Amino acid sequence: MAGKAPLSLNVGDVVELRKSHPCGGHTWRILRVGVDIGMECLTCRRYVMVPRSRFEARVKRFVQQASGVSESE
Repeated sequence: MAGKAPLSLNVGDVVELRKSHPCGGHTWRILRVGVDIGMECLTCRRYVMVPRSRFEARVKRFVQQASGVSESE
């Protein structure tokens, strides 16, 4: 069975997630990419790791790509 292709994620990308962090922040900077995604809340600076499958399901949009190019909707 073939699933969806994984998102192209890079260290330094800034993403907006569908649900907010308990501190109220929606934006996160990716600091580790692999089977698990390590990310930092840009509001409170908390570092969390989540499984890649859960992370990809919760991404709403890319705010900033690591190369500095913004993605428009």
